[in-house]
Amino acid sequence: MSTNQNQKPHAIMISLPLQGHIIPFVNLAIKIASKGFSVTFAHHEFVHHHISNSQYNSTDVDIFAQARSSGLDINYTTISDGFPIEFDRSADSDTYMESFFSRFPEKVDELVGKIVQSRSSSGSNFFLISDTFSLWPAKIAEKYGLVDVSFWTEPALVFSLYYHLQLLRENGHVPVNGRWENVDYLPGIQSINTKDFIFHFVQHRARTGREAISALQEKQPFYAIGPLFQGDFKNNLVARSLLPESNCTEWLNSRPAGSVLYISFGSLAKTDKNVILEIAGGILLSQVSFIWVIRPGMVDSDGGGILPEGFEDRTRDRGLIVPWCTQNQVLLNPATGGFLTHCGWNSIVESIWSGVPMICHPLFTDQITNRKLVVDDWKVGIDLCDGASVTREEVAEKIGALMSGKRADELRQEIKKVRETLQNALMEDGSSEKNFDSFVEDVKAEIERRCEKI
Repeated sequence: MSTNQNQKPHAIMISLPLQGHIIPFVNLAIKIASKGFSVTFAHHEFVHHHISNSQYNSTDVDIFAQARSSGLDINYTTISDGFPIEFDRSADSDTYMESFFSRFPEKVDELVGKIVQSRSSSGSNFFLISDTFSLWPAKIAEKYGLVDVSFWTEPALVFSLYYHLQLLRENGHVPVNGRWENVDYLPGIQSINTKDFIFHFVQHRARTGREAISALQEKQPFYAIGPLFQGDFKNNLVARSLLPESNCTEWLNSRPAGSVLYISFGSLAKTDKNVILEIAGGILLSQVSFIWVIRPGMVDSDGGGILPEGFEDRTRDRGLIVPWCTQNQVLLNPATGGFLTHCGWNSIVESIWSGVPMICHPLFTDQITNRKLVVDDWKVGIDLCDGASVTREEVAEKIGALMSGKRADELRQEIKKVRETLQNALMEDGSSEKNFDSFVEDVKAEIERRCEKI
């Protein structure tokens, strides 16, 4: 049975329930819908609860309503992960993750079946988009005859490490076990030191990636389509943040150009309290103006405050401390001159796009490898710590080097070059746009091919 030319391909999208994955998934949904596709986007119920409550003060909200009113064909639904909304998934992560991998696929199967059945009369042609780290897509896509699209939300270098994990094992470079050695035999990677491996992830969470990556090794087509955002960040049709966002624009507008250091360690990773204390000490020594995101739960404290006593009073005239903020607005503001970051991929790309050089303090997973790209390869950032531990004296030194002087000028010159590469990729004839158009055409062709077999 051949498809009707008036039938639109229909993407079913389910993101991992993590802030760093939600952002690119939402951006991809908007991009796909802008190409004339239909989309059904499913958030986890607890993710929907947090986003809608933090952004709209209500959970009875369709967060894609504005996107639809703009003309995009995006439907929105939610899916249960098998736990009540109030369950603390971070506090009891072992129980949650075990259930997530064993029981969640049943929930996905049920949801996909309902979507396909409810839309079958309209003749929509479905394909499934899921995170590469998900373990369930292949079986469910096969069951319902869907094209299976795997979406990788981290840099290609990190993907290559996973892809060649067995080769690294055969050569004795995984597990790393504290041995720093150069690796020069990975295809497409000139050289990388084992200290830059995503070793925490490879050793402790490899099962979540190994099967998914193995499934991609059958020479499936790949499409480099990043970065997935609109350059001005102003046309925000869909709420993405799990936490309420402070608007720092008025405070920033009162500061001189390039004078403010922005500090944020992302939405997930926990930080050692001693590191926070040393960073605070470095801020005091440097006298820099700053915006510092102190996210709830980012430090395992003993119940007291995590900042040094009197720190907020001593920096009240030059510092702003917030629990979360609209990061893109902060980075794009002319007053922001530097970013002390955990090296999350979204943060890195947004900082480069905004022309803001970085001080890097990676904490875990892909952040370890991302640091190499920022500091060693692209030369748009510097390391927070050159030794075994962070000290306030070195923090102050690095802040000074980032914010002013010869090193700062060099970093800004390099980041202009990398930003130009991003801009060129997103132009109408740029590599990312061409790759995305190829992806669109190939999905249509694969759907057509499958329908002809029916």
